[in-house]
Amino acid sequence: MADELVDVCDENNNLTGIQKFKSEAHKAGLWHRAAHIWIYNPKGDILLQLRAKDKELHPDMWDISAAGHVRAGEEPIISGLREIEEEIGLKVKKEELEFFRIQKYRSTFRNLKNNEFHYIYFFKFNGDVRTLSMQDGEVQSIRFLSLDKIEDELRTRPERYVPHGGYWTEVINEIRKRSK
Repeated sequence: MADELVDVCDENNNLTGIQKFKSEAHKAGLWHRAAHIWIYNPKGDILLQLRAKDKELHPDMWDISAAGHVRAGEEPIISGLREIEEEIGLKVKKEELEFFRIQKYRSTFRNLKNNEFHYIYFFKFNGDVRTLSMQDGEVQSIRFLSLDKIEDELRTRPERYVPHGGYWTEVINEIRKRSK
């Protein structure tokens, strides 16, 4: 995947007017934005993606349904719509995404400092996962998993999941509420 320009933010998510390549932002630990789309079905199962083996951040681990950096000058919701279509081949309308919240997130993986503001959205998917297509080089596999199964695997096999910490529990609890 080509390096892309992102808008640099301050620690309070205010745009600074500076644009850097994503790789530069990660190397220097600059704050920037990302869109996270959590897709769930009517049963309350979450669609997870297995990241490609050669991804720079958290390769070969289960992660959010679709996510990506917000490009310079782009609105987070537009980024989310683009990522869903690119990563899993699903066209979604803006009004179908349910905004949840913005999360300030700081992590280090190997030599990368990932300081992001996550714009989190939910999407209820009533279709068949077999109709979706995975982006080569980004996604190895996708699967719907029950909330109980995800919780169990986070306890017993946490090394298989991108370490979002308490964020996983928060999302699981929110999808439980939305699925009732």
